[in-house]
Amino acid sequence: MNTAAKATDDIRKIQHLRGTPGILVLSGRSKVLYINQRGWELIHQFDQAKVVETSGGILPSVVNDVFEDLQAIVRKQLAGAEVALTEVRRIGAATPHPILVRGLVMPGRDGLQSTILILLEIFGRKMNRALDVKERFRFTKREEMVLQNLAKGRTNKEIGSELNLAEQTVKVYIRQIMDKTKSTTRTGVLAQVLGP
Repeated sequence: MNTAAKATDDIRKIQHLRGTPGILVLSGRSKVLYINQRGWELIHQFDQAKVVETSGGILPSVVNDVFEDLQAIVRKQLAGAEVALTEVRRIGAATPHPILVRGLVMPGRDGLQSTILILLEIFGRKMNRALDVKERFRFTKREEMVLQNLAKGRTNKEIGSELNLAEQTVKVYIRQIMDKTKSTTRTGVLAQVLGP
């Protein structure tokens, strides 16, 4: 059985366990071995300006970043006999909602090369619960505006440009938001605010 067939078999098992996330399986050279219908739909929701051309085709930059991070981890682990289970997560800017990108290394069997499993899921609940979030964390109007841009995956510089703020001021607002949500990372903030 070839790599693609084995990967497809594994993916079908995962899909039944997890419901219907977007699923993408990439070879070690970023070639798409498998993509389900939901994966196809979610891939097209990423901001089109942020795509990367790879040897295997065109990928959203956030998916490519997850792929490259996992490849770097696999290269470091090659000294060992077997690749340990590894996961990398990123949140990508997409329309209408941010998308959580989870990448996992699927060690090859019977001497076959490892593949990369990418799971794509809409991140968090809808923003129509903004009032609940505002009351829960007591965000100021400016913090809410920074948070909305943060949820779109924008950098501090991009947020500053959008809100006409200095980058250092954006950092101060993000620190305040982290304190209020008791989070230490940007992803942690979004998980607290947008998560279930």
